This record gives sequence, C-alpha cells and structure tokens, in this order.
Amino acid sequence: MERQVATASEVERLAELLGQSRSAVALTGAGVSVPSGIPDFRTPETGLWAKVDPMEVAHIDVFEREPERFWSYYRPRFQSLGDKEPNRAHEALAELERRGLIEGVITQNIDRLHRAAGSANVIEVHGSIETSSCTSCATAFGLEEAEALFDERGVAVCSDCGGAVKPDVVLFGEMLPAAPIERAVELAEGADLMLCVGSSLAVHPVAGLPQLTLEHGGRLAIVTKGETPYDEDAELKLEGEVDEELDALLAELG
Repeated sequence: MERQVATASEVERLAELLGQSRSAVALTGAGVSVPSGIPDFRTPETGLWAKVDPMEVAHIDVFEREPERFWSYYRPRFQSLGDKEPNRAHEALAELERRGLIEGVITQNIDRLHRAAGSANVIEVHGSIETSSCTSCATAFGLEEAEALFDERGVAVCSDCGGAVKPDVVLFGEMLPAAPIERAVELAEGADLMLCVGSSLAVHPVAGLPQLTLEHGGRLAIVTKGETPYDEDAELKLEGEVDEELDALLAELG
C-alpha cells in the first residue's frame, strides 16, 4: 500500500537532521514539480516519456537534422510550462534557504519554478526554459519572446540573423554545461546533509551527487515516491506527496 504523509516522528527526525547540519543542500528532480501540474518523466501512462521516445524528439541530432519534429514536441512544452506556478514544495525549499538551513538547490528541472518561488542559489544542471539562444549569433530570447520566432514550418529562427534557435536546456546527446555541474559537485562534496526531493536518483551524472556526499562523510535524507538506489544509505526516507511532506517539515521547524 502506498504510504501517505510521513509520521510525526519521521518529520521530527528530518527537522532534527536539518537543525544539526552546518552545510545542507537540496537536490530536486521532476517529482518536486508534479504538484504544479507538470508530469514527471517515467510514470506509466502519465509521464512525459510514456507516449513518446525522447530520443526521437528531444535529442540534439533531431534538433539539428529534423527541426520540425523537434519543435513539434518542444513548442507545446514551452506553452505548457510557461504559465505553471511554484507549489508548496518549491516554496518550502526557498524558505529553508532563507532561514539558512540549506545552502541552495541543485535541480534537474528546467521549469524555472525554484527561482519563481524565491530560491536564490539555484544550480540548474540541465539548463532552463527561461531563455533560448541563436546557435549562429548567440542572441538570447526570453520565454515570452519565443512564440514570435516560429516560421511557417513551426521552427524557431533568430529574428536578428535567421539562424536556428535552441532552448537553453541540455538535450539528449549533449554534455552538461561545465560550470553548473562543477558547482553541484562542490556543494555535494561539502554537504554534511543532502536533502533529495522528488527524484528517482537514476539519471547520471546527477545521480552520482548523493554518493559524493556520502563519500565525504555527509548524510542523505530522501523525500520522494518510489524506490531510489540510495534508499538503504539514507538516514530517512519520506514517501508521501512532496508538498505535504515539506509543509509538515516547516510546521515542525516552527
């Protein structure tokens, strides 16, 4: 049977772990945005990849060779993500940062909701839909400007030079940008507690960050549905709805 919100003793233990920590960091995945109405990737039937092969629509080769196919997937995604709002899980993490209980948020998400919720130190290792850039002249366009860039083929082209415009997100087949992943590694190695929220911790290289925390003497606390490779290593695992679990944590912290 699926577990509901954590028991009071579990939430109390998580609050205790945060209170004891001197350098905690959060690591988030798609599950943290599900309460905002954004599907995760791998849930059967409802996940983003349930009905489409990402290698056929979200690969750098598809962007370069079949831009119409690429944008037939990404243009509606831009439209669907543009009006989404942060949920209580995003807001709770921003509040933990404001209180000095976490140093920042490392996220795999591209939806920009951590920043919208008020988190200041956000490391977006997979980029963000906030901007798209011309691959020829490097002109950047904000999300609100993107719709005006599409031509009659349904392909985004630069209004300055006519070059191909690409979302500033990491596509399949691309390397993660060096600066964010280096900062994420630095935070993971220096953390005495990593709070993993809404992630299956299965997609590398980000999935290797909790191991770095463990190897450097830190501890893990996990708040997510479903199994992760780190469940046996974690000090605590909460398996309810992420927004409810983090709401309960803030209430416990007072």
